[in-house]
Amino acid sequence: MKIPNGQQIIEEFEKWSPKYLAMEGDPIGLHVGTLNKKVERVLVTLDVDEAVADEAIEKGAGLIIAHHPPIFRPLKNLQTDFPQGQLMEKLIKNDIAVYAAHTNLDVAWGGVNDLLADALGLNDTEVLVKTYEAELVKVAVFVPESHEGQVRKAFGDAGAGAIGDYDFCSYTLSGTGRFRPNASADPYIGEGGKMEETAESKIEVVVRKAEKDRVIRAMIAAHPYEEPAYDVFTLENKELPMGLGRIGRLKDEMTLDEFAEHVKKSLGVPFARVVGTGKETIKKVAVLGGDGNKYIQQAKRAGADVYVTGDLYFHVAQDAQAIGLPVIDPGHHVEKVMIQGVVNHMTEKSSNWQCEFLPSEVNTEPFRIK
Repeated sequence: MKIPNGQQIIEEFEKWSPKYLAMEGDPIGLHVGTLNKKVERVLVTLDVDEAVADEAIEKGAGLIIAHHPPIFRPLKNLQTDFPQGQLMEKLIKNDIAVYAAHTNLDVAWGGVNDLLADALGLNDTEVLVKTYEAELVKVAVFVPESHEGQVRKAFGDAGAGAIGDYDFCSYTLSGTGRFRPNASADPYIGEGGKMEETAESKIEVVVRKAEKDRVIRAMIAAHPYEEPAYDVFTLENKELPMGLGRIGRLKDEMTLDEFAEHVKKSLGVPFARVVGTGKETIKKVAVLGGDGNKYIQQAKRAGADVYVTGDLYFHVAQDAQAIGLPVIDPGHHVEKVMIQGVVNHMTEKSSNWQCEFLPSEVNTEPFRIK
């Protein structure tokens, strides 16, 4: 198995959580170091602090994938007498790159909000706050029947043919390809100057327009012809809307107090702040990881019996109370579910690489209960 470089790892990661899903102004991407190097170990963490940097050094990780950007606001300096400068110095001296996937990982299917919804046992989930609706194109390519499977796999590996809960979707038609190579050609089939006929398959796949160029490059690399013939069609239909938060249903009804205990147990937190009497009946649940103060009205309009989110402000809690929306705030740190989620996803996608994805064992929760 080959050792991947950092760029290959992030290219694979961004098939799942592309940058264009991020909210405007979110400082995602590479924050420290370079991806132009071989990486055998990747540490996955919610936050990057000095303890996490020490963990990366101890475990031999050349790359950290974090959810919270370590440089969230522009730095005015990098003085190494202060904590932020000391952290950057340690990362750079030990050649550890740091890549941040923040709101793009919140929005992505199977990302932070889906992981939270799964942990809470929600069924029939939908997007709570729509932020992105992908334009779609169809790519059709003609390939000799002998290489049909190879090209279809290249399409799927590049993310083409993903429709809702399905991937590797494609359609194939059989026909006859005709062509005449000129004298300077080096054809896979046929001879220069002679007409040629061969049995070909036409493979059609649906692709997000933003990912079209990458998919076509992958197809061309897998195609046996010097100059593959392919078409790109703009589609009227759109992909299912993507966005922040999820709303779904519990299998069984609970009271608000019972559900609060369920939240604590499911998300591994010692306490949660609750808005409501505790006796309300809970069946339909909205959840949004991180700071969800902006979206109490969306949760109410979506028909949620309760809204689970972090960092609830005092006056927002009063507003929720006024509109009759129970809220449970288990803290921002519940987004730690992304650690194992990213490890699992990337481990599955990198089975042909000599590269380990390691969950951080450092607790970056700043609060404790007295």
